[in-house]
Amino acid sequence: MQATARQSDAGPGRGEPASAPDAPVDLAHLTRHTLGNRDLEREVLRLFAVQARMLVARMQEAGDEAALRRLLHTLLGSAKGIGAWGVAGAAERQQAALDEGAPADLPVLAGTVEEAEAFIEALLRE
Repeated sequence: MQATARQSDAGPGRGEPASAPDAPVDLAHLTRHTLGNRDLEREVLRLFAVQARMLVARMQEAGDEAALRRLLHTLLGSAKGIGAWGVAGAAERQQAALDEGAPADLPVLAGTVEEAEAFIEALLRE
């Protein structure tokens, strides 16, 4: 996976990041929400990676459905905030499964989070 999704000419003279449509993080969305502040982008990405990993671990240890739902809701909001649409979609699917009385498929969610983390780590190494 190529994480070098930034292009200095992505936006009309704005230096906005370009993201592949299937990238784990929508960098253009992130740039809009951080007002183009690259240091803030890096900090937000770093915090998301740590938080997402922690939330998945807590989900795996959750003792009841209410706790699992709260953790899913938190992950969903964080993912939408940075443009991690794949993670947000996976969290929404887990919520829908719970709504239908089915168990959440945490390994699938964890895999999606790991993919986003790998993408973020590659970006942060640049």
